[in-house]
Amino acid sequence: MLSLFVNWDISPEIFNLGGISIRYYGLLFAVGFICAYKVEEKMFKSENLPLEWLDKLFIYVAIATIFGARLGHCIFYDWDYYSDHLLEMILPVRFNPEFKFTGFQGLASHGAAIGIVVSLWYYSKKVSRKSIFWVLDRVVVAVALAAFFIRMGNLMNSEIIGLPTTFPWGFRFMNAGVENPELPRHPAQLYEAICYLISFCILMYLYWRTDVKKRMGFIFGSFLILIFGFRFVIEFAKEVQEPWEIGMALNMGQILSIPFVIWGAFMLWYSKKLPDIKPIKPNTGKK
Repeated sequence: MLSLFVNWDISPEIFNLGGISIRYYGLLFAVGFICAYKVEEKMFKSENLPLEWLDKLFIYVAIATIFGARLGHCIFYDWDYYSDHLLEMILPVRFNPEFKFTGFQGLASHGAAIGIVVSLWYYSKKVSRKSIFWVLDRVVVAVALAAFFIRMGNLMNSEIIGLPTTFPWGFRFMNAGVENPELPRHPAQLYEAICYLISFCILMYLYWRTDVKKRMGFIFGSFLILIFGFRFVIEFAKEVQEPWEIGMALNMGQILSIPFVIWGAFMLWYSKKLPDIKPIKPNTGKK
């Protein structure tokens, strides 16, 4: 069998000036949000929606993604530590054993998902004044694209690596900090990135080429099933994120994914009971 093992020894830093590091992860995170914004902009224009809604929407989503992902990691994966260091959950520093600027090194996608839903509920009440499902149907298409870029950032960081493999496309993560970096592993980040890109393409097709966007909640439900269904399956090829997950039949990522998949299936059914979406006239501020 032809071996295509990849020696992945790329530095996560693009460059460092005076102690200020520019990393691929941060760049890809930003590019993901920019591309997502452009996708949403096209959708808003096609529906004749006010672009002021879009600007506020992305402020809400950006803040919710960062803080939701951070709190999700601290609560779901490292609560034993952060329960005694609550301030470090919201600050990019560590006080123990000595003060150190660390940045937000732990981010969990399930926490980001919860944060986004909460922020969009507030957005639907204060800005669009439409059903939260109306908002979610439009946002999740762009979120799937942003998730692709974020997982590519994880690949550049050599984090969230997979289990050892004999498959010919295995990656040797030379900067992963594992005992045997020359051992080929599943590029789990790349698997997820590809699956999220596929999800984005499916959701774009549903939005632009079918009438299901008139069924409020259908695209949102499809997003949950696709993203978290893929996540559940790919977790079988991943190393555990925390030592306490060793020996578990299902790891924390899979346990957290199950409710989202069930929610997605429920939304596909429930969307039949919700009223169809009608075209929205832009809000001109006139009464």
